[in-house]
Amino acid sequence: QVQLVESGGDLVQAGGSLRLSCVASGIWFRVTAMGWYRRAPGKQRELVASITSGGTTNYADSVKGRFTISRDNAKNTVYLQMDSLKPDDTGVYYCNKDPPYAYWGQGTQVTVSS
Repeated sequence: QVQLVESGGDLVQAGGSLRLSCVASGIWFRVTAMGWYRRAPGKQRELVASITSGGTTNYADSVKGRFTISRDNAKNTVYLQMDSLKPDDTGVYYCNKDPPYAYWGQGTQVTVSS
């Protein structure tokens, strides 16, 4: 069955950086478009970055120029490099395919202090 395991979240000061990782299993990873999603406090979960099987990337306007999504098909892993973090980036970050499965992993908490 599908398993998505996110890691790398932490408490960081504004302006800092974090790198999130997500290991996927139970899917044909190399042909699957993947995304990073964020659930901010009191808000709906939103897609912040996506990457196709061919490596084409897309970003939400709120993170464009600060976040970079990448993938390593040999490791079934998708990454999210987050730079110049802002307090508004605080939330639980999840990976999933794009569009997402009904199943979600546990996510990883990112907290950005001002």
